[in-house]
Amino acid sequence: MSNSNDIERLAQSMLDSDTRTSNYKLKVRVNGGLAQVTGIVDTLSEKEQVQQILSGVGGLKGIENGVTISTDGSIIDEDVIEEVTEELNADPGVDLRNVGARSVRGNVYLVGNVSSPEEEKAAIRAASRARGVKSVVSQLKIHTDEYDTDDLRQIFHRQVNNDREVSKEVDRMDFY
Repeated sequence: MSNSNDIERLAQSMLDSDTRTSNYKLKVRVNGGLAQVTGIVDTLSEKEQVQQILSGVGGLKGIENGVTISTDGSIIDEDVIEEVTEELNADPGVDLRNVGARSVRGNVYLVGNVSSPEEEKAAIRAASRARGVKSVVSQLKIHTDEYDTDDLRQIFHRQVNNDREVSKEVDRMDFY
């Protein structure tokens, strides 16, 4: 498929027939193998889905995703956080007790601790499904429950050495 018009028709058809994007009436123009997509969606994850859908179109050299994220009415950061929290809570791959979020003008920062890279990815995906989110930045720290045996050995030896130092100090003290 080398004709830009054929590629454009296929790309438009894929967006129009996909249930995730069909309601948004997105527009695709292909020029020199570059697909330029415009329109409005509700969430960051829907904008990312446009990229995913069009990546399956043969003959495209690139995708310029000019889709805008907008919600009905005005949404403030407190609303964004509420939506993000709902999405995080609904995702079985995320432990909400250890993950929180902050929002600055729709840019969401995930904070806290996760047990694995997979949990971090699940949290990012969940946050991107919330209305009003323009971007997601992970500031999550990955902590595992497994301990390095050398670390435990070092901790034990530090404690033993500390106990010996305390014992020497007590021996030097004069008690009446």
